[in-house]
Amino acid sequence: MHLNIYEANKIFRKSIIKGFFEPQLLNLDFKKSVIKHPSINDDGLMQSDLLHIFFDVDTGCDYPDGDEWFIIELLFPHNVSLPDNLKGVDYFTTLSVEEGKTFWHHRELIRFKYGKSKKLDDALEFLESKYKELHELLEPLQKDLK
Repeated sequence: MHLNIYEANKIFRKSIIKGFFEPQLLNLDFKKSVIKHPSINDDGLMQSDLLHIFFDVDTGCDYPDGDEWFIIELLFPHNVSLPDNLKGVDYFTTLSVEEGKTFWHHRELIRFKYGKSKKLDDALEFLESKYKELHELLEPLQKDLK
């Protein structure tokens, strides 16, 4: 069996996510998300219904260094208007879900390998801190979601 670079990187990324990142996040009080992502088929993780983490294993799989990184998508799955200070590439951009319905999302590159050294713990720490940062920004909106 011969794998092309896309297939090999996708398998490697899924292995790293399933074997390291998901178990570590579950140890940090994350649980399986009840939300389905509109374009990512795999299940996500969450600490609360405000923000959900999904792993994008497809984007960049065709790059030679695609075995060193992947993208996480932090999804705010609520069809509400966000204040202007939470909009933009540093925070949230719109994600069209279906006609007339929009969610909000933020994408981050997670680099877990630099050359020959794996930096899994550093990548996990960054992922967790980014989740906490964005979750805190969304907390004031929680009362409007009920």
